[in-house]
Amino acid sequence: MKTVSRHSFGGNHGEPEFSISIIENMKEDYGLYVWPCSVILAEYVWQQRSRFAGTYVLEVGAGTALPGLVAAKLGANVTLTDDAIRTEVLDNMRQVCQLNRLNCQVFGLSWGVWDETLFSLHPQFILGADVLYEASAFDDLFATVSYILQNSPGSVFITTYHNRSGHHLIAFLMEKWGLKCSKLLDGFSIMPSSKASRISGNIQLAEIVPNVDAGEPRG
Repeated sequence: MKTVSRHSFGGNHGEPEFSISIIENMKEDYGLYVWPCSVILAEYVWQQRSRFAGTYVLEVGAGTALPGLVAAKLGANVTLTDDAIRTEVLDNMRQVCQLNRLNCQVFGLSWGVWDETLFSLHPQFILGADVLYEASAFDDLFATVSYILQNSPGSVFITTYHNRSGHHLIAFLMEKWGLKCSKLLDGFSIMPSSKASRISGNIQLAEIVPNVDAGEPRG
């Protein structure tokens, strides 16, 4: 059963206000539901809006794509991606873009797969909400993100993840793929109390960049 959720941003102290509508369907696929990590990352994009306006933003493992849609609403040029085999998720993204009257590019991007699509990506920001979910996919994710970052000087990967993901494994993979964490925040520290009360979990927000002192990735 499909539902439409509405997510509002701004409106305090004279700030501009807008909302994003998301089509959700929990019974079909976990990529068709707005998870807490996505809400927190979207809020961070809103709060950092001056960084995103006019930039090129890529969202990986986007699912319902709330963070990327917020970036698009702020004036970013946005590409939304998810696993190429998850056609129902990609179709839902296209419907959500139409629903919000946002012109985002949508296509499949499978982590760890080296194809022409990957080589053409040069974003300034990579967004990923709850992409550190299945440990078996971490290596492919970091390999893909590392390649894009190395191929896009000055770019940054911003991700939100539950502590269930395992800090030690994440730290190991960052080192393996020549990356480092440049900022680490408690996700709830950036949330307005009215929004924080509606979500739960121990969620971190990390900004990850190439480690210029690490040399070539060891993969």
